[in-house]
Amino acid sequence: MAAPRTAPQPDRTQLLVATRSAHKLRELRELLGLRAELVDLDDVGIPDEAVEDGETFEANAAIKARFFAALSGMPTLADDSGIEVDALGGAPGVRTRRYAGENATDPENNEKLLGALSGLPPERRRARYRCVLALALPEVRGVRGGQPVRMSHGTMEGRIAAAPRGNGGFGYDPIFEPAAELPGGRTLGEWSAEAKNRISHRGKAARRMHRILVDLGF
Repeated sequence: MAAPRTAPQPDRTQLLVATRSAHKLRELRELLGLRAELVDLDDVGIPDEAVEDGETFEANAAIKARFFAALSGMPTLADDSGIEVDALGGAPGVRTRRYAGENATDPENNEKLLGALSGLPPERRRARYRCVLALALPEVRGVRGGQPVRMSHGTMEGRIAAAPRGNGGFGYDPIFEPAAELPGGRTLGEWSAEAKNRISHRGKAARRMHRILVDLGF
């Protein structure tokens, strides 16, 4: 059973996270450790979706941060992240969440990726997770009137496992072996959340974004 959601606290500074993923919101709350309250799109009643038509993680993170900051009037943090597989020319890339279809589940995405790499040895299954965090402040405008964003990046190297293992994490975690593991070693699905956060792509990006946010008073 999913943990109950915490109602937004209006007496605290709020930072909107441009997501509907409870997993991602919880992870960012833990990683950022801010005084401000992190809330998601459902918490503030926004049903709209940004059109993520960028060709890079940076472009899509910026699209989401600007779109939801303008819509909500709130400082907005957007995450765009995914997995790149060398043997597939960097795919799934920006289509990570939609790899097996627009409404694909995590198991469906994992199954498709495992099928695409079927029979390849560990040395040909190299992959990496990438994360870009983009921050937009609705009251700030650039010199030409546009909406500037501030970004942080994080990368985690590893490989795609031969089969899913573990029930922890989310997304491709059950089939991703960090580089620190030998081939056939533990996937992120078998790591604790605390251990994963120390080395993860999102952990690295969040620690860099933390400095930016603290300097801004969050």
